[in-house]
Amino acid sequence: MRHFTAADLGQLEKVYRLNLINAITGFKPANLLGTVNAEGRTNLAIISSVVHLGSNPALLGLVMRPPSVERHSYDNIRATGRYTLNHVHEGIIRAAHYTSANFPREVSEFEACGLTPAYHDGFSAPYVQESHLQIGLELLQEVPIEANGTVLLIGRVQHLYLPDTPGVLRPDGSLDLAAAGTVALSGLDTYYEARPVARYGYARPHQELEKLEI
Repeated sequence: MRHFTAADLGQLEKVYRLNLINAITGFKPANLLGTVNAEGRTNLAIISSVVHLGSNPALLGLVMRPPSVERHSYDNIRATGRYTLNHVHEGIIRAAHYTSANFPREVSEFEACGLTPAYHDGFSAPYVQESHLQIGLELLQEVPIEANGTVLLIGRVQHLYLPDTPGVLRPDGSLDLAAAGTVALSGLDTYYEARPVARYGYARPHQELEKLEI
């Protein structure tokens, strides 16, 4: 195995290190972050840093890069307290990735990248109409991460929209994300199809694992 120490990592060329460290966590969720500012100007950004923080209440965490420079999504979330997460599927990968371009604040990535803002049930933040799985969140807490200046935003799920595709929502409440078409992301730029390999029941000490149907 090839070994990198902390000192080795610190001496790597910047882009090489960026690519390496962004990939070592394995496959990550690919989501489009939808926001709007106080004047009604929409913003859309591809992100891969969403984490589950709890189910009761339903909380999701989102790590944002340091706000020391202009961050349109971060500013919009702080101003309105609302935002959406929208799963990326194979049909919108190109458009979703294009949202990572450094568009000026006055340009909406929805329009520039060919995606459609959608509003549901009086929620003020825009969803991505083309996305199959959409989540509306309200900001509860902002936690600064002192080690590198990033910020953890903790949001409570206010709305959840799932596709009507048969098999996506299983009887036990779990999701078949492959049936929903959701893709995964590795590093900063490589997208993967998801497919189930195995599914097991609740693990208990000294008991054989129950293999479940996929």
